[in-house]
Amino acid sequence: MEPIRNFVIIAHIDHGKSTLADRMLDLTGTIEKRKMKAQFLDQMELEQERGITIKMAPVRMSYKNHILNLIDTPGHSDFSYEVSRALNAVEGAILLVDATQGIQAQTLANYHSAKSAGLKIIGVLNKIDLNPDHIDDIAEKTAKLIGVKKEDILRVSGKTGQGVEELLDAIIEQISPPLKPETNELRALIFDSVYNDHKGDIAYVRIMSGTVKDTDDIHLLATSTNAKAKEVGIFAPELKPNKSLSAGDIGYIATGIKDTEKIKIGDTVASHKNTKALPGYKDPSPVVFVSFYPNEASDYDELLRSLQKLHLSDSSLFYEPDRSEVLGRGFKCGFLGRLHYEIIAERIQREFDIEIINSFPSVEYKIKKNNEEIIIQNPKDFPDDYDVSWQPMVQVEIITSTDYLSNIMAIARSFHIDDIRTENLDDQIILTAKMPLADLIRDFDDQIKSASAGFASFSYKLLGFEEGKIDKLEILVAGVSVSGLTRIVARDELEREGRKMVEKLKDLLPKQQFTQAIQAKSRGNIIARETIPAMRKDVTGHLYGGDRTRKMKLWKKQQKGKKKLKDRAEVHIDPSIFRELLKK
Repeated sequence: MEPIRNFVIIAHIDHGKSTLADRMLDLTGTIEKRKMKAQFLDQMELEQERGITIKMAPVRMSYKNHILNLIDTPGHSDFSYEVSRALNAVEGAILLVDATQGIQAQTLANYHSAKSAGLKIIGVLNKIDLNPDHIDDIAEKTAKLIGVKKEDILRVSGKTGQGVEELLDAIIEQISPPLKPETNELRALIFDSVYNDHKGDIAYVRIMSGTVKDTDDIHLLATSTNAKAKEVGIFAPELKPNKSLSAGDIGYIATGIKDTEKIKIGDTVASHKNTKALPGYKDPSPVVFVSFYPNEASDYDELLRSLQKLHLSDSSLFYEPDRSEVLGRGFKCGFLGRLHYEIIAERIQREFDIEIINSFPSVEYKIKKNNEEIIIQNPKDFPDDYDVSWQPMVQVEIITSTDYLSNIMAIARSFHIDDIRTENLDDQIILTAKMPLADLIRDFDDQIKSASAGFASFSYKLLGFEEGKIDKLEILVAGVSVSGLTRIVARDELEREGRKMVEKLKDLLPKQQFTQAIQAKSRGNIIARETIPAMRKDVTGHLYGGDRTRKMKLWKKQQKGKKKLKDRAEVHIDPSIFRELLKK
């Protein structure tokens, strides 16, 4: 194991992780020049388009008689669970800092995670080709954060390759090889997985002890599943078969298992069931809940299969069957944040070709009614009458320059931000505050970026539940509650949000042959109303001259017919109208 070095690249979003990984692949000859392209490890079309890493990407490189196993990780806080899993599979981390921006919110969060995992951390400044001002100051701050000398902070350019060779040398010199295992018994930690139609469930593993070869019998401890290794191999970065994987290696095992529920992230692969399991991962708790419904009812089973396959590679995705009176059968899904939910929704449409409609994003609430505490994940289950309500709170950490502090403080008033504290970080301010998670998943990110001209960054962590002044907002059309539009809203925003929704619905809903009342309701009271008048049809148009009595008879008959139609009318809300209503 002496020539093996396992490491991750961690950084704030857009600090150049994937570009630096490209140069490493280039310099080590892992990828042929003619095949090289930008963001090579970001194989997902969505990653290429958005310019962000969504899934961790492992790759094996050879350099100066050493094997370097790199895992490129996402930078956005919604995908911090991906980062935490990668940290458990390696011995070292490159903490990458954009030399033009300096330390950002996710830089700090990732640093603390790597430190807690006991990894050797190498500080690196990226984008030095831009000759940024104050680069020495940023190097000093980074050194102070890590606890090293300023000259120990390496300087590279992922774009030009400057300094990357020196970084590879530092990885070999400073990061320890894997520890020698105490046993030769096979134990491998599953840190990720994907599904393949031909090979079944493919487990991405770090071999902690022992050896595994193809055709070996293996046992998955968490699900008590026996299987045979159909193929073992390494990441080159595509899956490349290898004769075997041994202690210290990072690679994959194709299990041939077709049931996606049998593979669990954090499980231990062993040679027999009596093996002691490795410490796994704490299951992530979803914080944002959105219901997905297929546009075509016949796609329900396909939607289920797509969620099963996505869950295999993303264990933080939660789903269970759900039903809506308007949209039919679907699934209530749980996510780690708003971006996480948006990415999954887009992947379902692109990778599985399923058109979906989703409900409003919501969070989990707790209420107390008749001395019983109840957890509410679906807004339609929130009662009008209760004793106490609690909502999830988060602590946000915003890093901004002093120039934009007043703008950001102005935003606080519209987001129920509380307990604001500031701390100086040389020429920057770290602003720490508490706010409801429901406010965070609205458009807080966009507002912060807008208020700071794109320069401020933030990270957050869950604090738990606190008592909150919140109520259910229902939308009724022709007297019928539309469950897909039900939301939990802060009490001081009920009237404004209700008014906004009924006005929008009035513009979107088509006229019917009867009058439609659109109402916003909370705690049994109507707080906003709009009316769509009935379609007008001139039933007397064919008459001319003569006695008015005949016209009156026809008008009364028409009114009577409209009243009867209204009494038994069912309003159908087209999926396209739902899409318009659910736009941010």
